[in-house]
Amino acid sequence: MQNQPHLQILTFGSSDPLGAIGIQADLASFAAMGCHGLTVITAILIGDTTEITDIEPIDAEILIEQARTILEDVPVAAFKLGTIGSIENVTAIAEIVSDYPEVPLIFDPFSSRLPDQGQETEDMFEAISDLIIPQTTLLIASAVEISRLAEAWREPSNEDMLAADVQQLIESGCEYVFVMGTAQSGNEIANCLYDQSGIIRHDTWPRLTGSFLGAGSTLSAAIAALIANGLPMSDAVLEAQEFNNAALAHAQRFGMGKLVPDRYFWAREPDEIPESDPS
Repeated sequence: MQNQPHLQILTFGSSDPLGAIGIQADLASFAAMGCHGLTVITAILIGDTTEITDIEPIDAEILIEQARTILEDVPVAAFKLGTIGSIENVTAIAEIVSDYPEVPLIFDPFSSRLPDQGQETEDMFEAISDLIIPQTTLLIASAVEISRLAEAWREPSNEDMLAADVQQLIESGCEYVFVMGTAQSGNEIANCLYDQSGIIRHDTWPRLTGSFLGAGSTLSAAIAALIANGLPMSDAVLEAQEFNNAALAHAQRFGMGKLVPDRYFWAREPDEIPESDPS
C-alpha cells in the first residue's frame, strides 16, 4: 500500500545559489512543515552571502511550460509566489493562477538582496498591482515595501499612508495583508495582519541580534505550508512567526557575509545546533 503523499505546494521563485532565499529556501521551509514543494523557476540569481550581483529572468514561455506541465499532473494545496523577474512573467503567472481560484496564493514579492532593475522594477509593480494582487490570498511585505508598491496608484507621500495603502490592496481583491515592522523600538519589532475589517492580529517580538539573509523567505514559505495544512490565516501567521524566529535564533554563518536561517533546527540534537554569530 502506498503512503498518503504530503501536501504539495507550487512555488514560483528565483534559484539562489546560496539557498537563503527563493526556491531552495522555500523547499526547506515546506519540508519542515511536512509539505512537498513543487518548483517553477522564474529567475537565476548570481551571488553569495554578501550580495546578489545579477538576476537573469527565465523566459516566460519556459515558465509557463514548467507550471502547466506539473499542474496537469499534480494537485496543489497552495501557491507561493516570490521573485517574478520580468513583466512578461507577471502576466504569465497571473494567467496560470487564475485557472485555480480555489488554491490560496501567498505572495512575498520583495527581497532586499535583489538588485534594483530600474524602470523595469517600477513597471513590474504596476503590473503586479493590476494582475496579481487581486488574486492574492495573503500579501507579505514591510511597511516600507507597502509604500513602494502603493506608488503604482498614488504619488509618493511623506505622511503615514500605511492604513490607507493596506485598505486599497484589500479593496482591489487581496484577502489579507501581513505587514512586518509596523512599529519598532530598540529591542522589539511588531507585525500586523489585516483583513477587510482592519487589524486582526498584532504580534510583538524581541529583536534578534545579527544580520540575516532569508528571514522573509522563511516566514512566507512557512505561512504557505501552514495554510496548505488547513490552518486559519491568523493561526498560520502566528505559528510561522514562531518558526521563523527559532530558525533565525539558530542561524548559521556559511561565508563572510550575513547569517542564514536554519530551517532544520528542530531536527538537530541540542549539542549539534551551532550558535548564531551576532557579529
